Amino acid sequence: MKTLTLWTPGLVEYGKAWDAQKRIHALRREDKIGDTLILLEHPHVYTIGRHGDRSNILFDDETLREKGISVYHIDRGGDVTYHGPGQLVGYPIFHYKNLGFSTRRFVHSIEEVMIITLARFGLTAKRDPLYPGVWIGSNKICAIGLRVIDGVSMHGFALNLRTDPAYFGGIIACGIQDRGVTSLEMEMKKQGNPMPDQKTVISELTTTFKEVYGFHRIQSFSDKSSVPGLS
Repeated sequence: MKTLTLWTPGLVEYGKAWDAQKRIHALRREDKIGDTLILLEHPHVYTIGRHGDRSNILFDDETLREKGISVYHIDRGGDVTYHGPGQLVGYPIFHYKNLGFSTRRFVHSIEEVMIITLARFGLTAKRDPLYPGVWIGSNKICAIGLRVIDGVSMHGFALNLRTDPAYFGGIIACGIQDRGVTSLEMEMKKQGNPMPDQKTVISELTTTFKEVYGFHRIQSFSDKSSVPGLS
């Protein structure tokens, strides 16, 4: 029976979450734990991927300090992105080859999870053949950036729920200059529909993960102390 372990520890500083990711990733590579999904929020932070360009952060150091924005150079793919309150960040630490996925198909499957989940709220999202992630029109609603070691993924996706768009103004998001960003809240308002709470979004999202990857059950934990590397 395939079980997905779900951790929802709430708001976690990016560096602490990255340390926990690395610990959980090592345990998964050693087959000491099963496939794991972490869903959380971060305080304001800009992260720069392996091939990212620091010049895509537009705020100077003083502005970053004033706004309380941290900056991390990390080992995922992609360029510069933002994480902050009102954004649901997901780290699927999956042995995806055991699930029958190639790397390319695995990225597409995460996009598919987002597209299906957003459709549950009446939104039509799509892929873009030029850029990873999930889009509504020409605006990105979910960024995706992964790293894979020994067939096990880390890092993941950032789904904008109630994200403050002002913080995206401090970067050229993912190094793409001619596109914008949107959020679930903004798109629901356009339709005149109420914004679902985060608990509802997490429930729909995890149900979709279960369906797309063929898990039989989900084992959930919300206590920070239960997460390796955070306790």
